Amino acid sequence: MTIAILKYIVPAVTIDPPFAFEQTYIMSQPAQQSQIEIIVTGFGGQGIILAGRILGMAASLGDKKESTLVQAYGPESRGGACNAQVIISGSAIHYPYVSTPDILIAMSQAGYDKFVVSLTEDSVLLIDEDLVRPERAPCDCFAIPATRMAENLGNKMMANIIMLGFCTAITGAVSNRAAESTIADSVPKGTAERNIEAFAKGFDYGLSTLKGRKKLAAGQVGALAL
Repeated sequence: MTIAILKYIVPAVTIDPPFAFEQTYIMSQPAQQSQIEIIVTGFGGQGIILAGRILGMAASLGDKKESTLVQAYGPESRGGACNAQVIISGSAIHYPYVSTPDILIAMSQAGYDKFVVSLTEDSVLLIDEDLVRPERAPCDCFAIPATRMAENLGNKMMANIIMLGFCTAITGAVSNRAAESTIADSVPKGTAERNIEAFAKGFDYGLSTLKGRKKLAAGQVGALAL
């Protein structure tokens, strides 16, 4: 394991290791809010590590908080299991590993099955509804067809960016502005506009989901009052 202390997240080392590989990056910036622990999980080729990196950079460089990123690869860079663990805090972060995530973003069934046991009733679960069946989930679950939406936009590789938009709307872990700015700086040259469009699709879907739940809750309260 390699640990580096930086003021921003540096790009991941691009190697295909013969064994599980893990890297940790720590970014230090002034911040004032409480700590949020996030796990993003899926398989190689979905952009899981990039999603975690964008969350961490958006928090640190955009929202001026402290954040850490631990990224773990399976034995294969594409198709193997991988996850990114992100901590966002208003104070110094002394331990970068996530044991009990406040937010779990699951983009594969294997990833969900691995981390569901770490969830509590206060956690928030975000899933790609076409790829994950959230059995045994002890907490609130929000679902989005991220991969299907990305395919409709012409590139299923943008599913991770759609999921980031969804996460931003549902949880507010990072600000909308910080996320969009970081995405523009993180994706391949010439694709920023399309990726920001994908982020907006996920964000709008998240807002609509919250609005629908609010209406449903209001209707249930009204029915109980009758």
